[in-house]
Formats: sequence, structure tokens, C-alpha cells
Amino acid sequence: MHDLNYFREHLADFEKMAIDRERRERITTAERQKAERNRASEEIARRKRAGEKAEDLLSEMKRVSEEIKHADDEIAQLDAQLQQFMLSVPNLPHASVPVGHDASCNVEVRRWGSPPQFEFPPKPHWEIGERAGILDLARAAKISGARFALYRGLGARLERALANFFLDAHTRTGYTEYLPPFLVNTASLTGVGQLPKFGADMFRVEGTDLWLTPTAEVELTSLYRDETLDADQLPIKACAWTACFRSEAGAAGKDTRGILRQHQFQKVEMFKFTRPEHSYEELEWLVGDAESLLQKLGLHYRVVLLCTGDMGFASSKTYDIEVWLPSASEFREISSCSNCEAFQARRSGIRFKPKGGKSDFVHTLNGSGLAVGRTWLALIENYQQADGSIIIPEVLRPYMGVERIRAGS
Repeated sequence: MHDLNYFREHLADFEKMAIDRERRERITTAERQKAERNRASEEIARRKRAGEKAEDLLSEMKRVSEEIKHADDEIAQLDAQLQQFMLSVPNLPHASVPVGHDASCNVEVRRWGSPPQFEFPPKPHWEIGERAGILDLARAAKISGARFALYRGLGARLERALANFFLDAHTRTGYTEYLPPFLVNTASLTGVGQLPKFGADMFRVEGTDLWLTPTAEVELTSLYRDETLDADQLPIKACAWTACFRSEAGAAGKDTRGILRQHQFQKVEMFKFTRPEHSYEELEWLVGDAESLLQKLGLHYRVVLLCTGDMGFASSKTYDIEVWLPSASEFREISSCSNCEAFQARRSGIRFKPKGGKSDFVHTLNGSGLAVGRTWLALIENYQQADGSIIIPEVLRPYMGVERIRAGS
């Protein structure tokens, strides 16, 4: 969220700031009326002391008081409208972000690796998983409905192994691991920018102020909500594994096969609180931390800089990392790394204070490190064999205890 002075300085860009103009006019009028009422009160008191009549002033003061009450009610309504408007305005793109309307205007930054070569037509992950006995979508649908997954045997172990591998890698590079609640309140979701805009894309617990978390970015942002950090603490690096829950209300009919788009999925999130002057350098390091995982797993990927029309609501600059899926011969997103600058910190009240200096808002950065389910399906597809088995990358073998998943595992 931007501060109010920012909106006042950019009226040409925000026509709805007429709300603020009307609000300030009402406040000015109410303050004038209150001053008038105070003067009338003093005059009434003087007249009473002098034994003079004051009925006319009493009648006038009653009228003014009613007008003041009406104005205060209107000001409160305008305050609420203004706050709602300010919360609905997205962050501003960084100057380095390409201008464009949709994903076709995104810019590829680099690629790593190359697609695997097969001597047979590569199968999609849902066929490989079902054939190997490690993925059961039919029973998942029986338990919960569409867009849920049921991992079995070594499939379940692979999901767990990936999460552990990610967390171990991040903690070795200075991230503090957290295991936060999976239920979050409205204040946390508003602070990170999920509310009010994306309420339809989340699940709310009926009759409470709690929601199922859509991403651990929510919990990690809120670690320091309404706090002022010592500048010497920065940067603060945190990571967390959580289940994530999304209703996918805006994605009806998309990616209905397999586990690419789920109502529930697991993810390891990376997060940073930084000083403003260091945040873009830290963004590049954040992207590198996510890339290193894919490199260790031997997965072909590319890094894409998102254009203005494809960026998230809270982001100033976003890189997507897209992994290669052989069955479709295309790249699909596996991580999104963003610098939100002070947008989330302002909404969440997170500041830092240098010694002897003035406090300022921190910059916040977030990135998937990585989406566990999408890494799972990428491994299944990229390491599939003609006999239906799946080779386990060497870096995961200590976590898995096997070198290969065979059919019927």
C-alpha cells in the first residue's frame, strides 16, 4: 500500500483521489463548525453570567451540533472508502520492468541445461505416477474432489524428500527455518496484499477471522508486523514449508489433468526483509537460491522477467523460473521471485531504524524455493524411463534411500 501523501502527489494518476478531496473539504467544514460552536458556548456562558438571554444561541448551537454529527458520520464513511481504495491499488513497477499487456511481453533472461532426450514418446506425470503406483488421483477425488492429489509409497517419500532437501539447502545459506500456522487472520492477509483483492481465490473458515493460507509469504511477512527492526539486523532471511490452499476461482478449466494446478499443494517459501538500497541486489541472490536447487536436481529451466501486465498485485519486479516439462514440450512456472519494495511493509507496519537515524519502511522479497508438487512432477517427467521406472537424482538419494522408483512402488 502507498502512503496518503504519495496519492496526493500523483492525483493525475489516481482519479479516485476525489474521495480524499471531498474528505478534506468535509473535515475543513466540520472544524470550522466546531470552532463556531466553541465560540457560541463561550458566549452562552458569558450571557448566563451576565443574566442575559441566550435562547437564540442555544438553538443555533443545537443546529450546528447536528450538522457536525452528520459531517463526522460522512467523514468516517469517506475514510473507510479511501482506505478501501488505497488497499486496492497495486504496487508500481520498477523502471527496469518491461511494459506489456500479458505474458507474451515477458522477457527471457537466461536458460540453464537442456531438455532430456528420449527414445520413446515421453508420458505426462499423471500416467507415469499411476503406472508406478505412486500417484492416485481417483482416490484423491473420492476423498476430497477434483484438484487434489494422493501420493503413495515412494511418491509420498519423494514429496517429503524434496521439501527436506529445499529446507536443508536454504538453511545452509543463511535462511532461518520456520514452521508457521496454516491458518492466518485477515490482518495478515491484508498486510501482504492478498486482501481485499483476492478473497475469492482463498478458503475462509466459516464464522471465524481465519483463512487457509494461500502461501507462507503471508506468515513470513507477518513475523514482524507492527515492529521496528534494528538496521543492523538486516537483511533477515527466512524460509518455511507449508501446505498452501487456493480455490483457483479464476482458473476454471485450466490444467485440469494431473497435479499442476491444485487446491492444496506444498511449497517451501523464501523471504527477505532488507534495507531499501540493497533490495534489488538481494532479489538477484534470491533468484539464484531458487535456481541452485534446479541445477542440483539437473532440471532444464529458464528465467523470465515479467512485464507490467503479468506481474502480481504486490510486486515491483518479478522473475519467474520455469521448468521444462517433456510431455508438453514447454516450460511451466515452478518459482516466482519478487521484490515488493515497501508495499507490504507499509501495509504491515514494518520499519527499520538506523542508529541515530530516522525510521523507514523495510523492503520485502519473496520467492518459491521451490513449489514441491511442481518439482515432483518435473522430476517424474524428466527422469522417466522406457520401462516405467523413474531415476532419482543423486542429490535426493540420501533422502529417498533408493536410486530408482520402479513400477508398483
